[in-house]
Amino acid sequence: MKELIALLLTGIVMLAGVPAFAAKGDADKARAEIRKTSKDILAQLYKQQPSAKKAVASAAGYAVFSNFGMKIFVAGSGSGKGVAVNAKSKKEVFMKMIEVQAGLGLGVKTFRLVFVFENEKGWNNFVNSGWEAGTQATAAAKSGDSGAAYQGAISVAPGVWLYQMTDKGLAVEATVKGTKYYKDDDLN
Repeated sequence: MKELIALLLTGIVMLAGVPAFAAKGDADKARAEIRKTSKDILAQLYKQQPSAKKAVASAAGYAVFSNFGMKIFVAGSGSGKGVAVNAKSKKEVFMKMIEVQAGLGLGVKTFRLVFVFENEKGWNNFVNSGWEAGTQATAAAKSGDSGAAYQGAISVAPGVWLYQMTDKGLAVEATVKGTKYYKDDDLN
């Protein structure tokens, strides 16, 4: 039992944050890596859900995150990095995410998220105010004509759609419980 607690604490500490970048070159390298990962995630999404390409292209903005999570018995955590892009201005905002979860479970998972913002207000709220998710969305994505454009996505807020991918493909539900998204001060 002590070993499991030690493993959990080590995982939480590792996931809790990324050290500040010591030099501008390190920050440039980190931004380049996030951009490449974002491009790869979008390519994977478009392959799995071709209609997502049109949804992203016609959106006011989007955000792409690569995340890692761990859960051991009754506690878990996760962290990730990503970039939010304003479609009109092409402005990039580098962001982080952290999650805390409770409930029984055991495992490690990697997942990728693509948020699509139908309007600039949703993108601005996400980027400038941060965003906290406290629910698990499992609703069907298609609701009338507007939902058809976001086939395979989950509505997580008014005008905000989420595609969640795992190693096994597009997820049927989106788990965003106890998750906080915020600007990465080291990269912006």
